[in-house]
Amino acid sequence: MGKRIVVKIGSSSLTAEEGGLNRLQVRFFADEIARLHASGYQVLLVTSGAIAAGFRRLGYATRPKLVHEKQAAAAVGQALLMQAYQEAFNASGITAAQILLTRPDFSNRGRSQNATRTIEELLKQFAVPIINENDTVAVDEIKFGENDSLSALVANLVKADGLYILTDMDGVYTGDPRKVPDAKRLERIEVLSDELYQMAGGAGSSVGTGGMRSKIEAARIAMQGGVPLFVGRVSEPGDLAEAVAGTGKGTYFASSLQSLSAKKHWVGFLSVPQGRIVVDAGAENALLNRGRSLLPAGILRAEGDFHPGEVVEVVNADGRILGRGVTHYAAWQITAVAGLSSEEALKRIEVPRAEVIHRDEWVGSSLIKEASSHE
Repeated sequence: MGKRIVVKIGSSSLTAEEGGLNRLQVRFFADEIARLHASGYQVLLVTSGAIAAGFRRLGYATRPKLVHEKQAAAAVGQALLMQAYQEAFNASGITAAQILLTRPDFSNRGRSQNATRTIEELLKQFAVPIINENDTVAVDEIKFGENDSLSALVANLVKADGLYILTDMDGVYTGDPRKVPDAKRLERIEVLSDELYQMAGGAGSSVGTGGMRSKIEAARIAMQGGVPLFVGRVSEPGDLAEAVAGTGKGTYFASSLQSLSAKKHWVGFLSVPQGRIVVDAGAENALLNRGRSLLPAGILRAEGDFHPGEVVEVVNADGRILGRGVTHYAAWQITAVAGLSSEEALKRIEVPRAEVIHRDEWVGSSLIKEASSHE
């Protein structure tokens, strides 16, 4: 089996500045992917461009700003986008498959597993899954930059060997090269620093919604999931193959993290916590430094209304997030046994095990860094 990669293409690379698809560009990128496909790579394509492709067909003079207008444009543009891709890939004898996803498809364990199984079957049949955000039903999702975060979530979901975000810039610079003449390109980034976020600029095109900042955020998601990433330009035949080979026109983000199991990855990065458990200093040390499970004795209180099998955040007495995990207790059960020994807890309530969160279903804060800290 060949290496598995995710390629992400933004609106500005597929459409004209005034809107509408640039079919020559669609064909160019399809040919680039087809070359990799023919050499044995499993390629998933995450694409933007539905709204940009459709708004002109609906009579909008410029890209719409209201959510319902964007959704209408996406409904028209998604069909045009897939038609263009299918025609382009068909020229190389490749079957293209459409998959539309939203955030809940990742945060819900069952839905994410279903998406994974579908993708695996498509790759088994040598098809190219073409993934886009379902803008016609999404609301907040439309605000996320150019599907960059979506591509990173997809790369983590399928345990890709690499994520390649293609843009009109040849990498990440120390400043906006269009405004800062002495800005230098960063060839390789090992750690995401606050300074790096500050250097990233805003959106560079009136067609798309993203910018270099959203690429950095995608890098954060991918690196945390153990997936190395490339951000750069593919404008000439063979450029994508060079990017995959490590000699592309852009910036490479390293990933030194060991890949997590599928379940731990979902717990740490895709799930939506349903409540909080506040723990004392002893439990904090046991979870973060000793590799232990969370027991009732170290719990101070529960916050929120959650049930067994749901994901919760664990915080210390000062409110600092320590991590998250799957709870085996409901919130009311934790309230009933907080601070008790395991033996006393099992006598007081009926639960299948003493551990509130087992260490096999726990992901610590060293791997979780909330995007909101850089908003």
